[in-house]
Amino acid sequence: MYKKITLFFFIAVLLSVSVFSQNQTITVEKIWKDYLFSPRGVRGFHSMHHGDFYSVTSKNGIDKYSFETGNLVGNIITNDDLLLMSSQKVGMKDITSYEFDENEKQILIATDENAIFRRSSSAIYYIINLETKKITLLDDPNKGKQSFATFSHDGQKVAFVRDNNLFVKELNSGKVIQLTADGAENKIKNGFADWVYEEELSLTQAFEWAPDDSKIAFMRFDESKVKEFSMTMFGELYPETFSYKYPKAGEDNSVVAIYIYDFNTDKKNKIDFGTDLDCYFPRIYWLSNSTDLIILQLNRHQNVLDFHRYNTVTNHKDIVFTEQNSRWVEIGNIYFLDDNKSMLITSARDGWNHIYKVEFGGKTTQLTKGAYEVSEICAIDKKKSLIYYLSNETETLNRDLYVMNFQGKKKTLLTDGKGWNRITFSAANNFYLKNYSNATTPPYYTVCNSTGKELRVLQDNVDFVKNTQEYGFVPKEMIKIPTDNGLKLNGWMLRPSTFTEVQQYPVLMYVYGGPGSQEVNNSWVRSLDFAWYQMLVSYGYIVVCVDGRGTSGRGDEFKKCIYKQMGHFEAEDQLAVARYLQTLPYVDGNRIGIWGWSFGGYLSSLAMFKGEGLFKMAIAVAPVTNWRYYDNIYTERFLQTPQENPSGYDDNSPIFHTDKLQGAYLLVHGTADDNVHFQNSVDLTTALINSNKQFQEFFYPNMNHFINVGNARTHLYNKMTKFILDNL
Repeated sequence: MYKKITLFFFIAVLLSVSVFSQNQTITVEKIWKDYLFSPRGVRGFHSMHHGDFYSVTSKNGIDKYSFETGNLVGNIITNDDLLLMSSQKVGMKDITSYEFDENEKQILIATDENAIFRRSSSAIYYIINLETKKITLLDDPNKGKQSFATFSHDGQKVAFVRDNNLFVKELNSGKVIQLTADGAENKIKNGFADWVYEEELSLTQAFEWAPDDSKIAFMRFDESKVKEFSMTMFGELYPETFSYKYPKAGEDNSVVAIYIYDFNTDKKNKIDFGTDLDCYFPRIYWLSNSTDLIILQLNRHQNVLDFHRYNTVTNHKDIVFTEQNSRWVEIGNIYFLDDNKSMLITSARDGWNHIYKVEFGGKTTQLTKGAYEVSEICAIDKKKSLIYYLSNETETLNRDLYVMNFQGKKKTLLTDGKGWNRITFSAANNFYLKNYSNATTPPYYTVCNSTGKELRVLQDNVDFVKNTQEYGFVPKEMIKIPTDNGLKLNGWMLRPSTFTEVQQYPVLMYVYGGPGSQEVNNSWVRSLDFAWYQMLVSYGYIVVCVDGRGTSGRGDEFKKCIYKQMGHFEAEDQLAVARYLQTLPYVDGNRIGIWGWSFGGYLSSLAMFKGEGLFKMAIAVAPVTNWRYYDNIYTERFLQTPQENPSGYDDNSPIFHTDKLQGAYLLVHGTADDNVHFQNSVDLTTALINSNKQFQEFFYPNMNHFINVGNARTHLYNKMTKFILDNL
């Protein structure tokens, strides 16, 4: 019965555009103000630590369900409970995130949360004791908000960062232990990664509990030699200045030190890595023995990654594994096995990203092999010696779940090979939550058992599907674009519902194209932008997106051929796409435009400037315009330093090609963009003026890289829509 319902659902989605007539009009306000075209997920989903249970949140509380039966097991906490327990009247509406301790007798909740940068935040934390039904503050909020509050494994302590220092609270006594005291804004950060580590190495919380809770390993960032970048925040009589440490390409980084704090001796010990610290420490991990710490060290060129093992008893340190690449190394999945002397990793050492078993100081065994990419290890079942992972083996644009044993044998496909899957396993690996979509099917959430059998639907987004039908969404067509160098590039296309090959249509190309990205896949992604494209299609435009060289899913050579010349092949491929589109009988070759955001804004600008009039218009939002202005970890990974490779920086930075601009150009930026600085657009403006080029520009005061506060997104997309209608 379930399979029949699922099949009917997919068919209904696929055929929706042909059986429904459009009777509603898509507007920017409906997209970005009313969020009418945002599919629903499963709110507050957590796989619980013990047993095959999961929790979800609602306005009424946090509920516990059985993976196996789908039945409600009970209410973990209700909104009424919270309001009664808390003198501050904290309710479910105030909770932005929650975590259980490992015994699931306590919950750590975050309230009044403020974003710091992309992945970091500060909040007021509370601890809920589920046995005593008491709620207590983690720390006095008058001293400041906290970040990264984390239970110890036994649930007796909570570690957190405040004012750039690391603290531990003993829950039984209420005592707060201060582990560091030298934290200072824009100088020293303890247990909290600096800006560039957060942005480019996805490291924010820079401390880890030992498995037996006897020690904490933490990182100390000395930013003293890193230059500051300042942004003006407008709105007051005298505007304020916000300054933070931002290391640009070729400039000094933080000096990172790694410490071990021992609760038995109340002492901290610094691990000796010598004096040559012009490198990165992207990860620290405890082994299960609570004695050995694994520290990853990445050289500045980011092509050698050493795995150091440090013994906290003997203070002995050795390298147990080294990963190398002729271009750059990527930090993949790493799972340490319970023998404390081996691990499972993902690596592109054979030219494709695959799974390997590594014995410390010994042999490395490849477990998957072929012309496909493993994107993620989802779970390791150590008892059954099974590895669950996602790959695109069925098709480059897909992402499917597989299982195999620790020898790389008995591989089994657990999904249908017809779309894109995101997987969250239960603690015991007996069940998982599957978020499935394809190019024409929005997210569809089901619970499955470990053999891949779908047990029940948690969210089918039927109402969202009806919405897309009512508003006349057209299906996304997957296409292949041939190029002069013999490659076929993956792409998608949206065509008007009234499309006919005897008519010619203008085309808007969307591009991102950054290293390792993938905008073209068999999934439902960027739903709000997708709705905007549907609006443009209803106006008579064709919308196209193509992934060129440098993007992921097609092996190391396709992705890393951009090394030391980032932007060259990427722009060349977008120009090749435009020239190919001109050959199609239903495309008006004189009316092709391109747009993008961030790296996409960079690439749309570069393609526009180098296109010799190929594009009638371009829009660039928050673009990098000079690679010398961007951060060092990202930029040097692909270009080395500007001192070593000046032409790699300048040959493909749009700021040096403004004299070639032909056509209509719109430049947009937020003035408080901490990622791609407003400086990029200001100096591009100067270069365009010096080249005597006419263009349009617009800035959003006090907005960061995402331009998404208040009415900004609605305003921006209305502005871009008008620019397209006026110029394409």
